Amino acid sequence: MAINVFVDQGHNPSGINAGAEGFGYREQDITYMVGRYLGDILSNDSRFEVRLSRPTAETSLGTSNATSLMERVNLANEWPADFFISIHVNSNPNPDINGTEVYVYEYDDVASALAEQILLEIVRRTGMKNNSVRENPSLYVLRRTQMPAVLVELGYISNSEDVQKLVNDQYQFAYGIYAGLLNFLELPPIL
Repeated sequence: MAINVFVDQGHNPSGINAGAEGFGYREQDITYMVGRYLGDILSNDSRFEVRLSRPTAETSLGTSNATSLMERVNLANEWPADFFISIHVNSNPNPDINGTEVYVYEYDDVASALAEQILLEIVRRTGMKNNSVRENPSLYVLRRTQMPAVLVELGYISNSEDVQKLVNDQYQFAYGIYAGLLNFLELPPIL
């Protein structure tokens, strides 16, 4: 039986719940593409079923920040997904802050083990700085999902080096998430 993976590309294309911006790039465009690549990779592996929160670049969820987050969680819970992976890009007023981090609702559970594998593979494949797995029980998509959930902050759109990787290495970020999932599940890669 296939493993159901819900890939949530953080933020909407514009307006309600739009994401961070930096160096002329938009979070929602980066998360959309990384999610598409991840969706394609998972679709080509018969061990997985995948659904995307934003199947098209124009897909917009909800009518407010709250309902946008609620709709993403409801889609995953109602499916039901076995794993929830939310993809985001970070921003910081300090342009020197950089790196990848993965958030979980709490440590010492299934999600933190998955988060650790995803983080290690992204760092290995993209050369991003490892900012560790972090606990954040206030994040709605981690708090309200009924399956192990991780929120991946790929890098900082406010950092000039990170943004080059976020724009140019999107497939590698996606493949890192996939490889981390395989490692966590102790599944061999398909040839």
